[in-house]
Amino acid sequence: MKDDAHYGLTMKQQIDFLHHHLTSVFFLRAYNVMQVAIITATLQMDTTGMSCRTGGHRTQFLFLPTQQEQSVEKLLEVRLSKLQARISAQLEQNKQLLQQLQDNAVTQETVKKEITNERDKIEDDTVTEWPEAKVIPVLMIACDRPTVSRSLDKLLEHRPSAEKFPIIVSQDCGHQETANIIQSYVTNKNISGIAHIKHPDLSDIKLDWPQKKFSGYYKIARHYKWALNQVFNVFNFSAVIIVEDDLDIAPDFFEYFSATYKLLHSDPLLWCVSAWNDNGKAELISDKEAGLVCGYLGFGMTGCDIQNNVEIVNVYDQKFVAQVPLARKVSASLYFDLHLRFIHLNSKYVPFTSMDLSYLQKEQYDSDFVKTVYEAPPLSAEEVFGGLHPEESAVRVQYTTKDDFKRIAKMLGIMDDFKAGVPRAAYRGVVSFMFRGRRVYVAPPSDWTGYDTTWT
Repeated sequence: MKDDAHYGLTMKQQIDFLHHHLTSVFFLRAYNVMQVAIITATLQMDTTGMSCRTGGHRTQFLFLPTQQEQSVEKLLEVRLSKLQARISAQLEQNKQLLQQLQDNAVTQETVKKEITNERDKIEDDTVTEWPEAKVIPVLMIACDRPTVSRSLDKLLEHRPSAEKFPIIVSQDCGHQETANIIQSYVTNKNISGIAHIKHPDLSDIKLDWPQKKFSGYYKIARHYKWALNQVFNVFNFSAVIIVEDDLDIAPDFFEYFSATYKLLHSDPLLWCVSAWNDNGKAELISDKEAGLVCGYLGFGMTGCDIQNNVEIVNVYDQKFVAQVPLARKVSASLYFDLHLRFIHLNSKYVPFTSMDLSYLQKEQYDSDFVKTVYEAPPLSAEEVFGGLHPEESAVRVQYTTKDDFKRIAKMLGIMDDFKAGVPRAAYRGVVSFMFRGRRVYVAPPSDWTGYDTTWT
């Protein structure tokens, strides 16, 4: 088709023709002329840049710019200028992030060497019958609480050995004041066996509704995953005690975990040993039973001991762990005023390492536990609340439905929520606690076969 076939057409008609027949179009600005160059597979540009050849035919369209086109051009220039500014800012931000990651890598290597040196200080004659227990680090999860110093002071006060229990503080959030306080412990020459690592990923997590409202929990899960990977896969420890930065610990905190490590090491079904009791309010426990350890199916990632035999996932979820009846730590976090401030911190030192804890082996424990629970005389929640039959030192309150359990729990003052069908602090469906001086078991029927996961 010859070029002159387009003479006499309006601008709109020429553009419509281009849109209909041509592969792609670009615009060149040259003084007061807008060149429309046709692009095909055999495109060749003139040295002037004013026209082009396509398939051997030279094609050129000249349009005089209108006032509207000039306005559009200025708008494009403004937008391109803003885009260039944003790109430059992003490049600078990426440069800073890369530098942070490089600095963090150096820090991680330094920390790893320090912790390795601490481990090398341990002499062979300190090895127990479980070699993996020579060193059990304490991983403190921290964020933006300058009061982290309170929890660190408590750990240092009760820690029997810096060599056996090195402390690793893993900080998220990038809060500088908190970082400075943690670092002051690391640089203090009078304190040994403490390290400070920083989570490198502080980005937001993109979530759809309704998960978006739980973004804080997803960030915590991401931090946990990273910190545990550091402990198990970078520092090569086989077990770890996890605490958070708002905890007080009991005097026998380290004694308890030293003794229960053998259970964790020997039982593949045991994922975690915990020092927390959700029903650990003063009126629901007994100081006379400070040394009692019992089973619990639920989640206890605050003040717990786990070993490197489970997959670490970056998911906000709950797992199955073991729990104890008396709190050996007290938290001061989000729900402190509503619930946590009523949790009783154990003050009695219990020599767990000199005790026989073989009764906690699953086969023996399950058999004894079921027998004890279902031999206890049954009472209604109202009878227990009213103090009837005071001659019975242990009683059982039976529930059959979710609503039954919630009603009983609220009447007797225990936690009434579920996770995947498991009542909080339950083992085999049974929640055990003290009520006005006697042991109470809130239990399902004796023919119970498992949890109903629809109970939430």
